[in-house]
Amino acid sequence: MIEYDDGFAAFFEEIKQHPQYNAEKIKEAYELAKNAHGNQKRRSGEPYIMHPVAVAKILFKLGADNECIIGALLHDVVEDTDCTLSYISEHFGDDVKLLVDGVTKLGKISLSTREEVQAENIRKMFMAMNKDVRVIIIKLADRLHNMRTLEHMPEYKQREKSLETLEIYAPIAHRLGIRAIKDELEDLAVFYLDPIAYKEIEYSLSMKQEEGQKFLSKIKSQISDRITPVIENATISARVKSVHGIFRKVYIKGKSFEEIYDIYAVRIIVDSMIDCYNVLGIVHDMFKPIPGRFKDYISTPKPNKYQSLHTTVLSENGVPFEIQIRTWEMHRTAEYGIAAHWKYKMGKGGKDSLDAGLSWIHSMIEMGEESDSAEDLVANIKGDLSIEEVYVFTPKGDVKNLPSGSTVIDFAYAIHSAVGNKMVGAKVDGRIVPLNYKIKTGEKIEILTSNQQGKGPSRDWLSIVRTGEARSKIRSWFKKERREENIEEGKGIVERELRRNFIRLSGEKYGEFIQKIAGRQHFVNTDEFYAAVGYGGIQFNRLMPGIKDEYNRNWKEEKEPEKLIGSFAAEKPRKTQASDNGIVVEGIDNCLIKIAKCCSPLPGEEIVGFITRGHGLSIHKRNCVNVPQDLENCAEPDRWIKAYWDESVKVESMSTLDVYAIDRDGVVLDITSKLMNMHVKIHSINARPINDGNCLTTLTVAVNSREHLDNIVKIIRKIEGVYHIERSGL
Repeated sequence: MIEYDDGFAAFFEEIKQHPQYNAEKIKEAYELAKNAHGNQKRRSGEPYIMHPVAVAKILFKLGADNECIIGALLHDVVEDTDCTLSYISEHFGDDVKLLVDGVTKLGKISLSTREEVQAENIRKMFMAMNKDVRVIIIKLADRLHNMRTLEHMPEYKQREKSLETLEIYAPIAHRLGIRAIKDELEDLAVFYLDPIAYKEIEYSLSMKQEEGQKFLSKIKSQISDRITPVIENATISARVKSVHGIFRKVYIKGKSFEEIYDIYAVRIIVDSMIDCYNVLGIVHDMFKPIPGRFKDYISTPKPNKYQSLHTTVLSENGVPFEIQIRTWEMHRTAEYGIAAHWKYKMGKGGKDSLDAGLSWIHSMIEMGEESDSAEDLVANIKGDLSIEEVYVFTPKGDVKNLPSGSTVIDFAYAIHSAVGNKMVGAKVDGRIVPLNYKIKTGEKIEILTSNQQGKGPSRDWLSIVRTGEARSKIRSWFKKERREENIEEGKGIVERELRRNFIRLSGEKYGEFIQKIAGRQHFVNTDEFYAAVGYGGIQFNRLMPGIKDEYNRNWKEEKEPEKLIGSFAAEKPRKTQASDNGIVVEGIDNCLIKIAKCCSPLPGEEIVGFITRGHGLSIHKRNCVNVPQDLENCAEPDRWIKAYWDESVKVESMSTLDVYAIDRDGVVLDITSKLMNMHVKIHSINARPINDGNCLTTLTVAVNSREHLDNIVKIIRKIEGVYHIERSGL
């Protein structure tokens, strides 16, 4: 049997060297966690206690305070053992209780999908952050250790956790300025999401490693020789860019390895701000600066308090490299971000005590309070936490940062919701621009407003804005100002979407069904639910998978075969003559027959014919949205003709599929290879990126039956990264 060292003994010796920690309380927390977790094991086979100890050690290196270390040791005991929050409060205080509760996932609650559970857990975490920001610091350390040990998880879990890390946790670490955690989280996530790309970058870096080390050593020596006689106590170091940093530029932005100017970087740390600018003058005298590559983050700090001078220069051999110049205080903030300022108690005490560097949390909290759907909140968080940002100026010279791709409408709502709601136009650097104008770093933006009665945002803005904050405030306005309009709009959306998905209920049952849907979304009545759909608080199409499942299991009625019109019998009609596409129509020969594109019926599916004016007969699926339910009592019953497939005739039909997948290299190649192996004819294929790192591949293939199509879908669904397939026209 393997003997494991959980690492606490050595860690405890370090703790005792620092008098600011209550060593006995930390040891007490360790003993509680060890006893509570007992014989629990991690997937690696190690005792579970090794995880909370590892998390506590990560936080110790960040300089975390006493409550944070204790909270890290206890962060899983409520979720995974019989230990209660009241016990933690009694023995360790309310601060530790709040931290443990904040990182504890929700218990067994009535949620229909994994996405809903994930969304509700993230919402809970952000609400806890508002009370004490140390919650997210513990969560980041927890995620970092989990990513370090992710090789023991199944592949689908590795991808799932890595994607969530890139979309949520690494951007949060970036916003908090904790570079040490951010870089490692990103590199680990890329390793599991795209191992081939990771190895290619590693190989490219290793090829440059020897020459790179020689190059950096020479540059450091040259700079030191010039700076040391002039600037006292200057420290010079060098580094190679992180794998994820290169991955983003090569595989996302499409640059070649040679186009990345900051693979190599030199960092110069000095004692004062004046020394920073003096050093800048010296290095610009030594090396030729590349135009447009100088950034002064000292005079204009990033929102996460990051300060430094950045300049990219060319060596005497023409090799580009970046130079970062900062003071020691700036360096501590750059490495540890908000964790470098534990004396501020991490924002403990609510909104008023959070400094300006944490103002972004307010926006997240407001979105959480105004969002009717946790999934919408998470989608907004993913967008607003984007690492790519632009920095723009108000007319008074104040700096505002927004995610890359933001419009002037986003800027208006970032100023204040009242400014956005009264907005009628915008000026960028003195010239009028359209409302969908995407702002760029360095621009000065002026919002034009109107006090006209009844003026407000347009629903069209919801499809223009980039940030969740703006979207949330627009929806909030419609929620408060246009309730009756929202209810009618929502009813129309719900009815159309249900009809499109062949969900048909009459009278009382329809009302009961909608009430059931509204209840699952935590609305007290259907009007509130309709209103939320109408103003965009609920994206109804996202609910459809769960709604269809509920309908098929509990509401769908088994009907007798429907009579169509007049003398239509339930049995197949008398066969006359099959058309070229294998369709038999009662009593009609030699008629032009075409397949309706709205539903694209396939051999084996129940069909019906519609006599068009001047264009022959159009064949629809019987349950097509354009086919009335009651053909005997519809507007033009005489134009509907019974038809069926001739089983003795084998025909090929075109069917179009929309394949949604994670955007990765080779996904289209994998789809085409699978279809070629099945000897499926591909008539057209088109792939394009869509939101949040996903892609949509639309392909039209030749199939000979519904079973044939189902088999194709089944094979494509097994391809790595494919998460949803729709048949177009349905």
